[in-house]
Amino acid sequence: MIEPIGNQYIVARPVYSVNAFGEDHKKKERRHKTFLDHLKVWCSCSVQKAKRIALSLLPIASWLPAYRLKEWLLSDIVSGISTGLVAVLQGLAFALLVTIPPRYGLYAAFFPVLTYFFLGTSKHISVGPFPVLSMMVGAVVTRLASDTSSITDSSSNLIGNDSLLEDRKLLVATSVTVLSGIIQLALGVLQIGFVVIYLSESLISGFTTAAAIHVLVSQLKFMLQLTVPAHTDPFSIFKVLESVFTQIEKTNIADLVTSLVILVIVFVVKEINQRFKAKLPVPIPIELIMTVIATGVSYGFDFEHRFNVSVIGDMKQGFESPITPDAQIFQETIGDCFGIAIVGFAVAFSVASVYSLKYDYPIDGNQELIALGVSNIFTGAFRGFAGSTALSRSGVQESTGGKTQVAGILSAVIVLIVIVAIGFLLQPLQKSVLAALALGNLKGMLMQFAEIGRLWKKDKYDCFIWIMTFIFAVVLGLGLGLAASVAFQLLTIVFRTQFPKCSTLANIGRSNIYKNKKDYSEMYEPEGVKIFRCPSPIYFANIGFFKQKLTDAVGFSPLRILRKRNRALKKLRKLQKRGLLQVTPKGFICTADGLGDSDEELDNNQIEELDQPINTADLPFQIDWNADLPLDIVVPKISLHSLILDFSAVSFLDVSSMRGLKAILQDFIRVNVEVYIVGTDDDFIEKLARCQFFDDEVKDSIFFLTIHDAVLHILMKKDYSTSKFNPSQQKEKKSDFTVNTNGGLRNRDCQVPIETKF
Repeated sequence: MIEPIGNQYIVARPVYSVNAFGEDHKKKERRHKTFLDHLKVWCSCSVQKAKRIALSLLPIASWLPAYRLKEWLLSDIVSGISTGLVAVLQGLAFALLVTIPPRYGLYAAFFPVLTYFFLGTSKHISVGPFPVLSMMVGAVVTRLASDTSSITDSSSNLIGNDSLLEDRKLLVATSVTVLSGIIQLALGVLQIGFVVIYLSESLISGFTTAAAIHVLVSQLKFMLQLTVPAHTDPFSIFKVLESVFTQIEKTNIADLVTSLVILVIVFVVKEINQRFKAKLPVPIPIELIMTVIATGVSYGFDFEHRFNVSVIGDMKQGFESPITPDAQIFQETIGDCFGIAIVGFAVAFSVASVYSLKYDYPIDGNQELIALGVSNIFTGAFRGFAGSTALSRSGVQESTGGKTQVAGILSAVIVLIVIVAIGFLLQPLQKSVLAALALGNLKGMLMQFAEIGRLWKKDKYDCFIWIMTFIFAVVLGLGLGLAASVAFQLLTIVFRTQFPKCSTLANIGRSNIYKNKKDYSEMYEPEGVKIFRCPSPIYFANIGFFKQKLTDAVGFSPLRILRKRNRALKKLRKLQKRGLLQVTPKGFICTADGLGDSDEELDNNQIEELDQPINTADLPFQIDWNADLPLDIVVPKISLHSLILDFSAVSFLDVSSMRGLKAILQDFIRVNVEVYIVGTDDDFIEKLARCQFFDDEVKDSIFFLTIHDAVLHILMKKDYSTSKFNPSQQKEKKSDFTVNTNGGLRNRDCQVPIETKF
């Protein structure tokens, strides 16, 4: 019964062990579904289920009929045009990261939008090229295209031919894209989109920042117009920097000046867009403006021939024929493709989640995997490269009023116009301009360095994950770096559980509240009672640490005490058999001078006997182990009689740690320390029972609902007349709790005998 009194409450109920609670409150009989039951449900068929599956696989069928033509169409048109212009420029710029001709970036900006329009569940993200994925694909392209052993015999003698090398790079890029799409599609069909949960926000932030550094370094050769050999192995970023600095005197000044001017202008205008986004009707399309100006200047002053700058060059109008992926490349890039698939999905899903929360509509992670997978397969088959969603492009689509993926399909129309009609106008555009535009889109990623300080204040483990992910990705490369980062992140989880912050609890305010005794000054700790809390699962890796922390908390090793007592018992038995030991009301009287057996002899020869329970049934007297023993037999004295283990945060216990825990409990029980476990759920106890954890020593009656139940049970069982307080504990409280005759608790507003004080 609970009685509220102002901002206080009074609880009156019996002191419950788990067994007593089970007797008073019968559990419902529940049948847990088996795997076969779930399989039957999954394989069953109905009209409603078929309709639900059809709508989930084709989300457009649910949102397009509800499209508000008059309210949304104009906004989607404005958003589509703005997003399309950005997509054109980003497609051209990010193609340089893949090390293929820029025109194929337009394909990567066009084809994925078509499939995502029908299959995607997010209304606001803009799918297409993403700099991190482009960099990851480019690393694979560089590695395989520069490997002469990977090129077919028919072209091995012509490896120096630029067109053949370009075709090889395109084949690698499209094959990697198709395989990444297949992996995403398979993960979506198998409904295992949860794999993205292993990429934490700290890991993604550190990884994308490292990718931004790789992008920055990779674009230096275009900004300076230098010939830099391909490097893809670990430490490649340092080799690229070495190549750049050793050729720095060959820099094309025209390219350098152009790229720096554009980079500064883009950064400044993007900052203006960010600061005044509430006042600007649409963000200033600075990339488009600078592209138009740079193209006009380059064409008007003939930069290509006057200053020998590198330009986009031939922009074929229309689409090229589809390409068949190479199965051999599939075998060589399976690991890279898996990383590309996971990173692409993680970025797209995280951005989609932000907009779904903002505009309150659901998204389906598994369907997103299917949509991205089909998009990448489709794009790769038509000579594009892997994509996800660029944060800046999605921001443009949302901030300019985009309501649905109709804006996305309209942005694809803008890209289509460039591909089939006006792409040739971009032929004079310098590659250094595209490199500057690519770097301009990295501002948000590079600003993520500020996360280090914030994470250090919030959670040092997350801060270490960010730093190590950044270091791994920069030093080892994006593929190996991602794998090492995930491994390190999982290792931090193991480390947190392997070395938990165990604590000793005590009562505060003489209520049912128990806190770490180190954190508060006025605490009550019943004499002879120790409350120990473990805040993590107990398993094979931390059972030893748990045992050591528990030993430190109680101040002695129960196994050592047990061996000492058994050794002393052997000596007392020998004295009693020889008639040299008499028992009086005041204690033992021994008439012998000593015994010949040494401690070492007993320890070495009968170690197994010393670990057995103490058996004094054959003796005509009882032994008080805290009293003085004859013949200077020394046994450590212990004042602890009850140990409470708070397992409320222990979510599971494996078989290996179960054996270790049972041994710990047995050691305490054998030295007359009663052990109680509190806070566990029913499944925990049922698992112990299934594993035959309980026996004559360790019984299932040791489990109690709460710490307070166990403490009150101990006080009533020991029948204490007084409780021992420290000087700081003697201060009288405004209200005390008393133990009623029925085992309940009540607030003490009047004087009661001190015998009933808690």
